[in-house]
Amino acid sequence: MTTTVELSDDLTERIEGHLEDDETVEEFLEELVSIYEQEGRFLQEGA
Repeated sequence: MTTTVELSDDLTERIEGHLEDDETVEEFLEELVSIYEQEGRFLQEGA
């Protein structure tokens, strides 16, 4: 399943400021979610 998420221009610019070399915004967001999951924050929400 593919979901489309729209980002504001300002947020996109902020994200692009953190990209490494040839990294895409999608790759950056995947890494960010992975880190967030590893810290257990998704598991703690709603508890």
